[in-house]
Amino acid sequence: MVAAPIFGYLGDRFNRRIILSSGIFFWSFVTLLSSFITKDYYWLLVLSRCLVGIGESSYSSISPTIIGDLFTNNRRTMMLSVFYLAIPLGSGLGYILGSIAKDAGGDWYWALRVSPMLGLTAGFLILIFIPEPKRGSADQLTGRIKTRTSWLCDMKALAKNRSYVFSSLASAAVSFATGAFGIWIPQYLVRAQVVQKTAVSCTYQPCSSKDSLIFGAITCVTGLLGVVIGAVTTRLCRQKTERADPLVCAVSMLGSAIFICLIFVVAKKSIVGAYICIFIGETLLFLNWAITADILMYVVIPTRRATAVAFQGFTSHLLGDAGSPYLIGLISDSLQESYATSALWQFLSLGYALMLCPFVIVLGGIFFLATALFFLDDRDKAEKQVNQLSRPLSTVKVRPQIPASLQQRPPGYTTIILLIF
Repeated sequence: MVAAPIFGYLGDRFNRRIILSSGIFFWSFVTLLSSFITKDYYWLLVLSRCLVGIGESSYSSISPTIIGDLFTNNRRTMMLSVFYLAIPLGSGLGYILGSIAKDAGGDWYWALRVSPMLGLTAGFLILIFIPEPKRGSADQLTGRIKTRTSWLCDMKALAKNRSYVFSSLASAAVSFATGAFGIWIPQYLVRAQVVQKTAVSCTYQPCSSKDSLIFGAITCVTGLLGVVIGAVTTRLCRQKTERADPLVCAVSMLGSAIFICLIFVVAKKSIVGAYICIFIGETLLFLNWAITADILMYVVIPTRRATAVAFQGFTSHLLGDAGSPYLIGLISDSLQESYATSALWQFLSLGYALMLCPFVIVLGGIFFLATALFFLDDRDKAEKQVNQLSRPLSTVKVRPQIPASLQQRPPGYTTIILLIF
């Protein structure tokens, strides 16, 4: 979270390919070195896990901007969707690969020794094969953007960009819910089974991880489905209205809140019913991942997109998953104080605390509706500003003509594949 604004600043001003690969190299080396830390230096292991976020912030801030400079309109939506498919898919494969590595090596350290090899491979492939597209090359046709504004000017412009501000707040609402769910839903379902007398309360470690694994699998599948459905739905709705992007996000958020509320209604009676509600609710919640990124590409000029992506991520973490698990736990503990030994009240108190999430999701839906109000105006302003900052074609040096055979080749598919990897 802290490193994201730094990479956003660098991504708008320097070679993104080098910054991206450097962040991945750092991420991989820290992960590999952390696998050799002994239990006597637990604080160092915690520190190394924190440093992993530096590598994560490099790719999450910069990669979408490279895709944005290669594609436009529906094709950009589709490519951003393909890119964001890698998040749930990579998470699921990480669990599987980590488990296999741990079993094969006989120690969990080996899980931290396999993934860095993949990271180093990806970093070298990005450094060698990914081009550095000119900022705005896919958006503006009148020439190249000739000036870059200061960081302070960029921040002022983003703060005045209503579509960007509201969509960032909506993204924080999604992050709030997913962060809380990832920590507390498996525990909530365990307590539900204790109330139903289909399981006993775990008092000695290690406890069963069945519900965590099921929830993780559901999250991976719903992430994939949500991104695909979101891309297809937005493409169809654009034929009806130019405000399709924020409206699809708003409807999906409000629909998600309904099914997430139902989780806490049916969990006491049926775990299967709760899982079904989780599946539908998370699918609708993840519908807006790629669409939110696409909204940003429309309303922010190319030379400040990395900064915009970075601060959107910063806001999402700060107002979202950085504090939501603690807040939910704090509320649950406060409600549970009077009846600490009651299994039923332990279940109900956590459910009451988690009910905060659907309210936050509804708030996120309202933020997306607000985005829809200003989306067209902010998009037009961004297009006009790009034209004002760009050089006329007559002042751009003429380059050798590209052969027709190369002009027909769709741009950027190798880039997309490597960024996903």
